[in-house]
Amino acid sequence: MSVTPLRDRTGTSDQAPARPAGEPVWDLIELLFFAYRDFVSDADDALAKFGFGRAHHRVVHFVTRHPGIKVADLLDILNITKQSLGRVLKQLVDQGYVLQKEGESDRRQRLLYATPKGEALAMKLASLQTERVARALSDIGPGAHEEARRFLIAMIDGRERDHVLQLITRADRLRHGKP
Repeated sequence: MSVTPLRDRTGTSDQAPARPAGEPVWDLIELLFFAYRDFVSDADDALAKFGFGRAHHRVVHFVTRHPGIKVADLLDILNITKQSLGRVLKQLVDQGYVLQKEGESDRRQRLLYATPKGEALAMKLASLQTERVARALSDIGPGAHEEARRFLIAMIDGRERDHVLQLITRADRLRHGKP
């Protein structure tokens, strides 16, 4: 399936305008802002019904994808302060979305697990976002998933890429019952 050019839908072009050397890539920057706004909006609407926000979404997502994740590792992934995580995590634990356990070898470690209620919420939010991503990829056509994946990987800081890809690969393997 091919994409109907935006100019045919709105009278404007979907082609990148010529850009003078040194000029910021305003179109891509703004498209990323708008794409992110719409990508999170479906989940935001669902989260609001629970009195939750984007921070709750991020925690539930990563705890569901990485069962037994250490709080310290979650802080690194989210790049937030312990205080910021503490408030959100307490709410998720108190309301039964996340379970916190002591580490087996080190009782000071706090390991996080999604409860069935937390997994259901994570799946609902992921399903909403998957629908939006699937529509966009379908509009672009064959090979779009891999091209989008390559672009997003390239957007990640080069020093973090391998670590991020390892996290994703490990979570995918766990989800499919492979060690």
